[in-house]
Amino acid sequence: MDEQALGKRLQLARKRAGLTQQELCQKAGLSYSTLAKIERGAIRSPSVFTVAHIATATGTPLEELLETVDKSLSSPAPTSSKKRSKTGVRFVYFDVNGTLVRFYQRAFTDAAQDLGVAADVIETLFWRHNEGLCSGRNSLEDFNREISKELGATAFDWHKYYMENVQAMPGMDELLRWCAQHYEVGILSNNAAGFIDELRRKKLIPDVEFKTIVDSCQVGAVKPEPKIYELAQELAAAEAAEILLVDDTRSFLTARIVWFVT
Repeated sequence: MDEQALGKRLQLARKRAGLTQQELCQKAGLSYSTLAKIERGAIRSPSVFTVAHIATATGTPLEELLETVDKSLSSPAPTSSKKRSKTGVRFVYFDVNGTLVRFYQRAFTDAAQDLGVAADVIETLFWRHNEGLCSGRNSLEDFNREISKELGATAFDWHKYYMENVQAMPGMDELLRWCAQHYEVGILSNNAAGFIDELRRKKLIPDVEFKTIVDSCQVGAVKPEPKIYELAQELAAAEAAEILLVDDTRSFLTARIVWFVT
């Protein structure tokens, strides 16, 4: 038995079940020190009965846990009917803007018509201030104020221009629903506060069961910063090689190679 692999798998199974070490100890009838040592791989050949208690508490079939350990794989088998692709992927993250929805050109064009400013000037200012907005460092009001100031205008309202022009991306509804049937799925997106929730309420993002939503403004980091990918992996409770990111921005895909599947 590979104690290190078993410990890592049991730790991921615990995280997938949404349990802290203390909560798992209570459910499985274990001492904290015992569980901590098992997860570190510090106990040689842990009792199969102990592993069985952990499997029951986390909802992971014992046979699958023990079988995957013998095969020296690096994470616990899925606890649901979800599949694993031939390349090992079992969790798929989707970006929002430019992937699940589209909006950019129409929003900038409408703003240009309202404000009497060239659309490319507005787009340039948008990208200059977008990181502060999406990271949560600046509020939407601050964002609008800064762009209005630089444009010499008073009526720039990004929420208005965005929501009036955003559209579901053709074909993504079918793709996302298919993925959700076969794999665990989540959202990993740079966005302003409240935008993802509003898109879901308006059904512009398909109504599927997302295991986790990593919203940049809520976590205080944006793609391609390492922090957001590390957090996304932790919330997915999966190995990096088991995660696929569907995104339209090449630099975001390149940056996450350290963590996710290429």
